[in-house]
Amino acid sequence: PSSTKPTAPAFVRLPCPLSSLPPFAPISSTSSTPTWTKNHRQAYAVSENAGMQHSAESWGTGRAVARIPRISGGGTHRSGQGAFGNQCRGGRMFAPTKTFRRWHRKVNINQRRYALCSALAAASVVPLVMARGHRIEKVPEIPLVVQDGVEAVTKTKDAMKVLKTLKADSEVEKVKESVAMRAGKGKMRNRRYVQRRGPLVIYNEDKGITRAFRNIPGVELCPVTRLNLLQLAPGWASGPLCYLD
Repeated sequence: PSSTKPTAPAFVRLPCPLSSLPPFAPISSTSSTPTWTKNHRQAYAVSENAGMQHSAESWGTGRAVARIPRISGGGTHRSGQGAFGNQCRGGRMFAPTKTFRRWHRKVNINQRRYALCSALAAASVVPLVMARGHRIEKVPEIPLVVQDGVEAVTKTKDAMKVLKTLKADSEVEKVKESVAMRAGKGKMRNRRYVQRRGPLVIYNEDKGITRAFRNIPGVELCPVTRLNLLQLAPGWASGPLCYLD
């Protein structure tokens, strides 16, 4: 039925929210964001026995060779070769990594809150948003607040119509054109492609909006009750393109 189709958002001037009024402090967000990024790391370590599974013993002094343990036995090139040490072929690494390393970091709650407010304030500064590479030349207002009816959109094609009405379809095209092969071994680890960041949609109540927008390249969603600094300041750079419902 035609009643379920999203209507064209009416552009109305609204007062600036209080969250955008605190002074933007880039040091605040950039000092805590690298700390937060450590909190989703997974522990890794080499095997405890790696490089130490040889039958080797030092020859001691008096033979004009280093006192490194050497492979015992004879009749093969391997016998007499150094073992165990980090400078030896087939030996262990220096200071083998352990899983009980301190992987995560605690961030003070006041610092987290201030960093979040700084990132929100930066989202209202047009030069900062453009410096992040967002294409907002035709967007009517930054940050852009739209009506609550957008939360009820459930189809991706309707979500694209909303973005086109808001002049944000160029952001999606930018993300599509930026898809590239990742450099390094991440290609083997299910992280084959990289792409640019698109707009961040902040909603109050999920009435289907997450299903509608989740498959659009580059678009991220976040409930207003659980704002994430890693989404508001991606790459430690403040000034995301935000749409609020």
